[in-house]
Amino acid sequence: HAALSHSSRPQPHGSFTWNSVSGRSVGLKPVPLQSLSELERVRLQDVAFRRLLRDRNLGCHVTIPKYGHKYKKSLRRKLDSLSKEKSKDREATPQAFSIPLAQVISNDRTHKQRHDAPQEQHCDPTELVLSFLHFTSTFKRANKELSSSNSSLSSNSESPNKSPFAAAPDAAPRTRRRGGVSVDCITDLDDNQSQLLEALQLSLPVEATGKNRKKRHDKKLSLNPMYPQVPKVVELCCQHLENHGLQTVGIFRVGSSKKRVRQMREELDQGWELHLDEQHSVHDVAALLKEFLRDMPDPLLTRELYTTFVNTALLERAEQQKAIQLLMFLLPPCNCDTLHRLLCLLAAVAAHAEDMLDEEGHKKPGNKMTSLNLATILGPNLLHKQKNSDKEFAVQSLARAEESSAIISVLQTMINSCDSLFLVPAELQNEVLLSLLETDPDVVDYLLRRKDTYVNSLCTLSPSHVVLNAFL
Repeated sequence: HAALSHSSRPQPHGSFTWNSVSGRSVGLKPVPLQSLSELERVRLQDVAFRRLLRDRNLGCHVTIPKYGHKYKKSLRRKLDSLSKEKSKDREATPQAFSIPLAQVISNDRTHKQRHDAPQEQHCDPTELVLSFLHFTSTFKRANKELSSSNSSLSSNSESPNKSPFAAAPDAAPRTRRRGGVSVDCITDLDDNQSQLLEALQLSLPVEATGKNRKKRHDKKLSLNPMYPQVPKVVELCCQHLENHGLQTVGIFRVGSSKKRVRQMREELDQGWELHLDEQHSVHDVAALLKEFLRDMPDPLLTRELYTTFVNTALLERAEQQKAIQLLMFLLPPCNCDTLHRLLCLLAAVAAHAEDMLDEEGHKKPGNKMTSLNLATILGPNLLHKQKNSDKEFAVQSLARAEESSAIISVLQTMINSCDSLFLVPAELQNEVLLSLLETDPDVVDYLLRRKDTYVNSLCTLSPSHVVLNAFL
């Protein structure tokens, strides 16, 4: 590891500083969780787990939620069972409601691929760059093999079947390799090629193997940030409520039309396009979002972490926020990204709770939905041990007043600290890089370069422009 030196002590201003292979000093700063690569997010989960065991006394066993191939099989069994139960009422399995979150996102992706199929006949810049890098890395490996064996290529002495390019694996299918640059690609790239990768599109996630994950599986993970794992129904509802509902009094609390909500739900479950505009009732859309969250087979904050989240209510406010952030890092990417999207909406709603004056000095009534009110209504939908009906939730609140109060406290803290909750502290990033340094120092150098150019490059030019200009 002599090629990459590291100063593990914080600098006087409190930051963590690394020196790259090129000698450039890179100071780590808090960054959005979504800006981390898939590999970093997997390692961050391990770091957060160790932190919780070492620094937080939550009075219960901490478990990383299951998310991987074994869990996928169990979800498939649940889906098959659900399909059999509802086969009498509908011809196809639901596409959005009452099914696992990962399956909802997978259905959305499949639908989008079918819809975009005619457009994908045109090659995009990312595909050109990936093809170019695949060819050059293969060419470099071939040259190494030829030089090591002191052999020469000749059409008379070597048959085409023995060509080093013939032995190279074909490029991965489009859906597997789109933007998904893995760890074992980096060692074959020079600086110019590596710079191209810094601007590639987001990658689709590769499912990890959960608790039994080994670091050798990291080779399959992407070094680019992932596509946001947010269901289409959640994004549609959040956008509509942000555009039309922030000033609506009693949003999420006032009743809705069950008929209209059921109609929208059925359209989404059948895979139809749902276009929401100002004519759709804010209360109907809010009810649709609540139904989606309530009917998830596993709650958004997962059953495995129920007791741990609840116990954070026993901590002081600052310590509770830190513990909740670490627990949030344990969530599967789809849960974490969906939670982030939801909290952004709830924070915006809470910011409009009080009356305010517009630019002309006229009074604009608030929606009366403070973070406490929102947490009281939505908390049981996000954090519970088992799926219950609305009436059962009410009974549960009376029977378990302390737990219900803790659930409200957890969600209220999340809403109030939404801006900072999804910022990964420099200290945790430092631990992630240290863990990677043990196995992949070249990868660490690549990630440091990305962090150093994150603001200057990716924030000024779109990825497609950077890649296209560099390639041309």
